[in-house]
Amino acid sequence: MSKIFSLAGKTAIITGASSGIGRSTAVLLNSLDASLLLTGRNTEKLDELVQELTKTNATKEKKNQIIHAVTADLAKEEDVTSIFTVLKNKFDNKLDILVNNAGILERGTILESSLEQYDRVMNINLRALYQLTALAAPLLIKTKGNIVNVSSVNGIRSFPGVLAYNISKAGVDQLTRCTALELAPHGVRVNSINPGVTVTNLHLRAGMDEAAYKAFLDNSKNTHALGRAGTVEEVAQAIAFVASDAASFITGASIPVDGGRHAMCPR
Repeated sequence: MSKIFSLAGKTAIITGASSGIGRSTAVLLNSLDASLLLTGRNTEKLDELVQELTKTNATKEKKNQIIHAVTADLAKEEDVTSIFTVLKNKFDNKLDILVNNAGILERGTILESSLEQYDRVMNINLRALYQLTALAAPLLIKTKGNIVNVSSVNGIRSFPGVLAYNISKAGVDQLTRCTALELAPHGVRVNSINPGVTVTNLHLRAGMDEAAYKAFLDNSKNTHALGRAGTVEEVAQAIAFVASDAASFITGASIPVDGGRHAMCPR
């Protein structure tokens, strides 16, 4: 089993790696011996993560892994392109795994939100994934690699109050299915992971205050069948699974990692 889950000799790009699910995924994939190109908007946190992983690898005498970070705003086309310039210069243009994790959440209904808000969410959550996938696909065809898109239970079910976010995540799931069919003849797999409420700073960044966020997490015992919110480690484990050879016959799937929330209906 250790050989099945090993990512030794693999190179992965992880977007949104400076915090939350992306950071946890970077830590886990590093432990599975993958080389990592990490990207995000927070240079300081990215540098801290690179130093942490490099130190960990040094103590375990992992000499063949490359860990590198590049600061990039995925809303800017030139920043997305710069990621692949770094991949070419630092990783010899080799790519096995693309983890499209970066995303933002903004609150608002159709009565409240603006087109500017819609564009911000769609540019990061969906348009950037389109560009990243287009740039990565030729490289992944060479390695018979795979893509893992981090979507949301909001892509599967409908929730009021976060309209643009819901639409973007439904789009991610459709992008996943379409590209899975298009790339399957080339031996490339594409899947999405759909987390439920997960303990990160996503909602706080969207403007929810600490008290409201605590109440939101507490309410997960009612909104999730397993009676709690998820952890970033649990989502990272699902990402690692579908990125590994253990999932070699899975493609085009949207996999809920949501404590059963997608299966629940109000009564």
